[in-house]
Amino acid sequence: MTLLLTRSLITELLDPDTVMAGLRAGFLAADPDVRPLRVRTDLPRPGTATPRPGAATLGPGAATPPGPGTATALLPGVIDGIPAYTVKVNAKFPDATPALRGLVCLHDLADGELLAVLDSATVTAWRTGLAAALATHALAAGHAGSVSVVGAGAQARMVLRGLARLRELTRLTVCDTDPARAAAFAAEHERLLGIPVETAAEPRRAASRGDIVVLATWSRSPLLDASDLRPGMHVTTLGADEPGKVELAADALRHALTVVDNLELAVAMGALGNSGLGADAAHASLGQVLHGERPGRESSDQITVYAPVGLPWQDLALAWPVYRAAAGAGACPQVDFLA
Repeated sequence: MTLLLTRSLITELLDPDTVMAGLRAGFLAADPDVRPLRVRTDLPRPGTATPRPGAATLGPGAATPPGPGTATALLPGVIDGIPAYTVKVNAKFPDATPALRGLVCLHDLADGELLAVLDSATVTAWRTGLAAALATHALAAGHAGSVSVVGAGAQARMVLRGLARLRELTRLTVCDTDPARAAAFAAEHERLLGIPVETAAEPRRAASRGDIVVLATWSRSPLLDASDLRPGMHVTTLGADEPGKVELAADALRHALTVVDNLELAVAMGALGNSGLGADAAHASLGQVLHGERPGRESSDQITVYAPVGLPWQDLALAWPVYRAAAGAGACPQVDFLA
C-alpha cells in the first residue's frame, strides 16, 4: 500500500529541528559518486501542438513558443543509511497560486515499491528553506541578527523559521513586488518573531538594512550587484535554480566568498552559469564547508554568498521521516496502485 501525504498531513508531522538535523546529516553523507539530475523542460501553451523537429508552426521556420510553465524532475534522492529513494516531478507556473505543484514519490531502495506520494510544494518549501537556514547560519557572521528578505513567499518563510531556531534575530525587512503581500508577511512575522519588522519598496533598499539578505524570487535579471554588498554581509540567493533565473550579478558573486550546494548544477543551471560564470567562481560546496574540507567565513568583515540549486537527496531527508511518522500513526490515507 502507498501512503498519500497531503500538505496538511506533512506539516502536521514535520518538526523543523528534525528536518534540519536530517539535512545537515545529508550534506555530510551525500555520496559524491551519485550524480544529481535535474531535468527541466518548457511547457507549451494550452492548445498548441508540440512541433516535430524542424516543423514550422507560426510561419516559415518558426517554432511553438513556450508557455508560462516548466516541468522539472529531480532524481535520484538517496542518502547513505536510508533504505529508500525519491523521484520528484514539479510544475512551475510563476503567475499561479501556488506557483509550484507536483509530487514526490518515495520508493523502497530494495525493490522499488512505492511507499508514499507526497505534495511536492510542501516538501520543496520546507527542504529548500531549512537547508538555506542551515547554510546561512554557517556562513553569516556570528553577530548578524538583522535580516532582509526579498520575495515574501513560502521559501522565505521557511528560511526565517529555521534561522530563528539557530540564532537570535533582531530586525526584519521585507520586500516584494506586491506591496500588500509584503505588508502581510511583515505583520505575520512581527507577531511570530517578536522583533521590529518593516517593509522596503525595492531590493537595494531592503539589502541596505540587513546583515543577512535572503533572495527568493522569480527574477531573470540581477537584483543586487557588487556595489550593494557591504563588509560582513551574507546573501543567500534561492531563486537562481533553473536556466535564465538571476538574482545576483556576476560581479557580486565574484566579489564574495561564494558557496554552492553542487558545483556542476550551479554552473549548468544555477547562479554561476546563469550569470556567465564558471566553476572557478565558487569557493566551495556547503558539504565541503560543513566537513571542514574548505573554510567558510574567516573574518567578520568578509562577504559571503550561498547560491544553491536544490538537490534530490534533500527531498528524501524530509520525505523519509514524514513517511515513518505517518506509517507509525496509522491514520494516513492509502491506495493500492496495483489493485
